[in-house]
Amino acid sequence: MACMWYPIGFTVAANPSSAVVKMDEDGTATLLTGTVETGQGSLTILAQIVAQELGIATDDVVVVSADTDATPMDTGAIASRTTYVTGNAARMAAEKVKLMLFDVAAPMLGVKPHQLEAKDHKIVVKGYPQRNMHIADVANHARVVTGEPPIGSASFNPATVALDPETGQGKPFGTYVYATQIAEVDVDDETGEVEVIRMVASHDCGTPINPMLVEGQVEGGISMGVGFALQEEILFNAQGVQINPNLTNYIMPTSLDMPEIEVDIVDNYDPTGPFGAKGVGEPTLVPTAAAILNAIYNAVGVRITSLPATAEKVFNAIQAKREAEPKQITA
Repeated sequence: MACMWYPIGFTVAANPSSAVVKMDEDGTATLLTGTVETGQGSLTILAQIVAQELGIATDDVVVVSADTDATPMDTGAIASRTTYVTGNAARMAAEKVKLMLFDVAAPMLGVKPHQLEAKDHKIVVKGYPQRNMHIADVANHARVVTGEPPIGSASFNPATVALDPETGQGKPFGTYVYATQIAEVDVDDETGEVEVIRMVASHDCGTPINPMLVEGQVEGGISMGVGFALQEEILFNAQGVQINPNLTNYIMPTSLDMPEIEVDIVDNYDPTGPFGAKGVGEPTLVPTAAAILNAIYNAVGVRITSLPATAEKVFNAIQAKREAEPKQITA
């Protein structure tokens, strides 16, 4: 077993994100963001956040990303910050659009703006769902009648407090995530070969906006962790030249090396995150190697303190342990 905590965002330093959201007359929305999709599903998450705030479908949100000529500033898809930081900026921008739509729809529905809500592609009077207007009609009215196209922009920077140089105390990050992973391994004590049989991973990422993407990220992190723990190693010759610079001799896990994985998503609402979300990216990798090495120790009683824990290292450690044990004298 291995447990970890991980901070979201940069240490004390500013790491803001900005977003622009506009509502179009056909009932769709456009999100402009400077963040980039690196395979983790962040653009899907951001579209879901905007859609939730505006009461429309995720498919109705068009995301324009990572074009620095056209999109607002984003610090980057790093430090597991996109869902929390960029997500907050996107939600705040969408909220401004929603409030503009409320201002336009309120006199048309004969109520005050605070009496309205956005859901199911409509602007609805709270408690009286039969009194409503389609969000596309409200957006069109805002453009052609009131002359206020619904466009919102926002920036978000996590609230931090610098560390005291005397005590080391402060609030260097906006929020933290937590995880525990448990590894089950099979160790051949005659060869040192280690096979990871099963991994159980419990992760607190705040409110999971997209549980399927969270599960996929956890599985991907464990895949990296298995390679980190048992296989991946950069080797150099005496002249300092790398001798395994390609995937024929830089060993990394394939699908056949993957263990059975059980993912437990802990729903732990964070009031500072967009709809309670925090993040799950890099933390998925952090405890994996430690859990595997702890399992090796549990199996054969040797501690491997340098990675990767190759069969050779494990075998040598087992041999050293045997040689250090007191000899049994037999009659």
